[in-house]
Amino acid sequence: MSEAKQSQAEKIMIFDSTLRDGEQTPGARLNRDEKLEVARQLARLGVDVIEAGFPVSSPGELKAVRDIARQIKGPVICALARAVPGDIDAAWEAIREAERPRLHVFLGASDIHMQYKLKKDPRQLLEQAVEAVKYARRYTADVEYSPEDATRAREEYLYELLEAVIKAGATVINIPDTVGYALPQEFGALIRRLKEKVPGLDRTILSVHCHDDLGLAVANSLAAIENGARQVECNINGIGERAGNAALEEIAVALRIRQNSLPYYTDLNFSEIYRTSRLVSKLTGIPIPVNKAVIGINAFAHSSGIHQDGVLKNKETYEIIDASLIGGKAAQMFLTARSGRHAVQHQLKQLGFALEGDQLEIIYNRFLELADKKKEVYPEDLEALVLEHLSAAEPTYRLEYLQTVSGTKSIPAAMIRLKKDDDTILEEAATGSGPIDASYNAINKISGMNIVLDSYRLNALTHGRDALGEVNVKMSYNGKTVTGRGTSTDIIEASVKAYLNGLNKMLKLNGNENGN
Repeated sequence: MSEAKQSQAEKIMIFDSTLRDGEQTPGARLNRDEKLEVARQLARLGVDVIEAGFPVSSPGELKAVRDIARQIKGPVICALARAVPGDIDAAWEAIREAERPRLHVFLGASDIHMQYKLKKDPRQLLEQAVEAVKYARRYTADVEYSPEDATRAREEYLYELLEAVIKAGATVINIPDTVGYALPQEFGALIRRLKEKVPGLDRTILSVHCHDDLGLAVANSLAAIENGARQVECNINGIGERAGNAALEEIAVALRIRQNSLPYYTDLNFSEIYRTSRLVSKLTGIPIPVNKAVIGINAFAHSSGIHQDGVLKNKETYEIIDASLIGGKAAQMFLTARSGRHAVQHQLKQLGFALEGDQLEIIYNRFLELADKKKEVYPEDLEALVLEHLSAAEPTYRLEYLQTVSGTKSIPAAMIRLKKDDDTILEEAATGSGPIDASYNAINKISGMNIVLDSYRLNALTHGRDALGEVNVKMSYNGKTVTGRGTSTDIIEASVKAYLNGLNKMLKLNGNENGN
């Protein structure tokens, strides 16, 4: 947007909840290094607020949020808390060293939440909300308040509640469509009535937080903006509880493309959208649907002859978004075994990874190992090495040796040798329906855990017979679910590395019930 046009428009603040609500997607748990890398990328993307987590949920979560608060500069760093002192204390402990800290307090506001979840009457809960905001204000002047399930709450109660928490010191009022119940025209009208009828709301930032249960999260968010909301809470790729949350990239690009009807702007660095989307997908193990708006691989593909003809003559005939706007064109440079550290470091910077010292040395050595197996190492290969490194849990088990047997007239079998963190060597053999299944059975025998494999996904990251294969698995044990990730030019080795990655995460999770 030109400076002249931008001066006539109003800014929409982008509140990113990928690391909090997004991480609540089943199996999307991130470790500390992964959360930090996502937070760094969100800062490069230029979001206004990063909701880094829910610190009271576990000591590991508190520590991860604290690390983000200490290291990430630029965006406001926000932590979520229920409307109770213990939660608020934990949240402040996590973010107090942030350059710009914010406490986000929430409490149910609908009758169904009051009756069945909270088991308190509206008056008690209003008083609890007021006291919680006052308590949070002891720590910081930046306090956000959310009446959970607001779209199913009684409006008269909402008016009274919001007026009270604003008087208590709330500086941001967020209206959540917690279960994705609203329709765009209803939600927009609700936002408009709140602005008209809640005294003091004009002195706060009015925010919205929409879920996608009916596929309307983005539409509801845009309707809210048109009716006075100036902050939208959203997640990369739309990940989140159940059907997910409003997708950041869809809201941002809609505001950019439809400025004729939506005269607003954001401070996002649009060229980082594609990279951010890819990073979150890789680290969470949640694939991006091919037809996903804005960032799906088919978003700029054309198979119809009529469409192809039109695009060749003028892109605008069938494309309203230029892929280069979101940084969708990957770098074409590739590396070989003769490439030095400087070339590798340069390519890493192009990919958004500023690695130095020991971290760079680890990745460079892994690059050399891969370059010995492949003629050319592509940016996607290098990215995979970094993401695999970031995804690694503190290993209980490391792969020492792998041998498999398979054939049309043989029983698939695997011999696995693992080294434990105390240097104990453990070895088992097993059979299965194929070499990968046999390998997983052998690992289960070594660990003594009957892990359930919920899903298995294999992707070739580049092209050619020596392409690096990436395996993502989702695994369950004792009611807990994790994702594992592994890469190799050998798909069986990649599969075993992914399973071990998940196993090590699972062991950490089960070894400390309060861990993250």
